[in-house]
Amino acid sequence: MDIAAETIAWTAPSRTPTALARLFNNKAFLVTICLFPAMGLLLVFLTYPLGLGIWLSFTDTKLGQRGVWVGLENFEYLLGDRVFLNAVWNTIFYTAAATILKFALGLWLALLLNQNVPFKSLLRAILLLPWITPTVLSAIAFWWIYDPQFSIVSYVFKDVLHVVDTNFDFLGTPLHARWSLIVANVWRGIPFVAISLLAGLQTISPSLYEAAMLDGASSWQRFRRVTVPLLMPILAVVLTFSVLFTFADFQLVYAITRGGPINSTHLMATLAFQRAIPGAALGEGAAIAVSMIPFLILATLFSYFAIGQRKWQQGGDND
Repeated sequence: MDIAAETIAWTAPSRTPTALARLFNNKAFLVTICLFPAMGLLLVFLTYPLGLGIWLSFTDTKLGQRGVWVGLENFEYLLGDRVFLNAVWNTIFYTAAATILKFALGLWLALLLNQNVPFKSLLRAILLLPWITPTVLSAIAFWWIYDPQFSIVSYVFKDVLHVVDTNFDFLGTPLHARWSLIVANVWRGIPFVAISLLAGLQTISPSLYEAAMLDGASSWQRFRRVTVPLLMPILAVVLTFSVLFTFADFQLVYAITRGGPINSTHLMATLAFQRAIPGAALGEGAAIAVSMIPFLILATLFSYFAIGQRKWQQGGDND
C-alpha cells in the first residue's frame, strides 16, 4: 500500500480573530490612531487657544482678574470706538495696497527670473534674503532707515545729492507712516510671491508658447492667453496666503511704529495686543482679535472657490 495514500492530510484548525485583531484590521481605527498625534497637537495649540479667545471676547476679563459674562458688550463698545474703526480701515488699506504691490513686483520678478538671464541661480538666492531675514531684524533696519535724524535715505538726498533741504519725515504723519509700513511689508513679502509664481511658471510647457508664437501672438497676448490662465490656480493660493499674512501682520508694524503717531497706524492685530496686554483689558483685546476671523474666512473662501472654478485644468468644465 502506498505510503503517500496512507498519509492523512492535516490542516490547521481555523481560528476566529479576536476583538483586538478585528479592531486593528479596521481601516477607520488605523487612520484615527495615525492622526491622533497631529489631532492632539492641533487641539492643544490651536483649538484651545482659539476657543479661549472667543470665550474671553464675551467677558470683561482684566489682566490678573477674573471676568464675568457680558455678552456682546465688548463688540458694541468697539463699534463706537474711533480707534478701532480706524484700525479696521488701516488693516484693509494696508492689506490691499501691500498685496497689489507685492503681486505686481513679484510677478515681474518671476517672469524675469524665468528667462535665461546671467547668474540666475545667484539672483534667486538673493531674492530669498528678505523672506528668510527675521521679521524683527527687518523692522529694526527699516526703523533706522526711517529715523528722522539718522536716516540713510535723508542723508543721501540731502547731504550727498542736495535734492532736498530737510530730512524726510517718514513716520511723523499718519499718511507717511502708513506708506512707510507698506513699503517695509512689500520688501519682505515679494520673495514669497516671486518664488511661488516662478515655480508655477516652471510647470508651463514651452511648447504652448511656441504654438502661440506660430499663430502670431504677441508677447502681451502670450502672457494674457497662456501664462495668466495656467497660473490662475497658483495665483489664487498665493494671493490667499499673502492676504492672510498681511492682514494678521503684527511684528513689523509694532516694532516700527507701535501704532503711532497717535494710534494712526494701528492694525487690528496690534490694537488687540495693545488693549489686551499693556492695557490689561483681555476681554476687549480678545474681541478685537475675534473680529478679524470673518475677514480671514472670506480670504480662505476666495481661494477655495477660485481653485474650484479652474476644473478645466484637470480636463473638466468650469462650474
